[in-house]
Amino acid sequence: MVHLNYTRDPVPEAVNTDMQNLNLLTAEQFSALTEVIFQFLTEPKEGERLLAQLAEFATANGISLGPLKNIVKSVLLVPNGAMKRNLTSEQVKADFITLGLSEEKANYFAEQWKINTPALTRLALGQTLMINQLVDMEWKFGVTAGSSELQKVGSIFLQLKLVVKKGNKNENVYIELTLPQFYNFLHEMERVKTSMECLS
Repeated sequence: MVHLNYTRDPVPEAVNTDMQNLNLLTAEQFSALTEVIFQFLTEPKEGERLLAQLAEFATANGISLGPLKNIVKSVLLVPNGAMKRNLTSEQVKADFITLGLSEEKANYFAEQWKINTPALTRLALGQTLMINQLVDMEWKFGVTAGSSELQKVGSIFLQLKLVVKKGNKNENVYIELTLPQFYNFLHEMERVKTSMECLS
């Protein structure tokens, strides 16, 4: 059985076929499609815009819309699972390669994942706080003492523990951020606070 980081469940057969079809795209086409996917991930309420962009992409590149939608569905499995499990760009890349995507394309997607992680983390946090009331929050800094990736040794990270009220019970939500991600997150929270103060 193949080991994937984003899920422990068996992967549907169609995913491998979709990855092979994705490999047939040129680097330019893959880059354009990845941009559409990340636009949707950072603005998930814009589902209709995604369908319009996919139709436009299919027409411009002479691809059938049906198979293209299936490819995008398969691609979205990885980032959606990666957000839930707080995966690094290296883990996302490894999953795509395991699923059959070429290393070059997996590398490109992982780079985009790294760039978009702060926005996706804010979005996930925002959805958690919007649906559930934040009751308490704890954080602690840590330093990576050992890792299979040499450049990560000695890097500083922050672990957040959010206690959120779901219905009538409290639940813990854990988030781990690198120092740059934390500063980016802090900057965004300060911006939100300023905006809210202007409104009140």
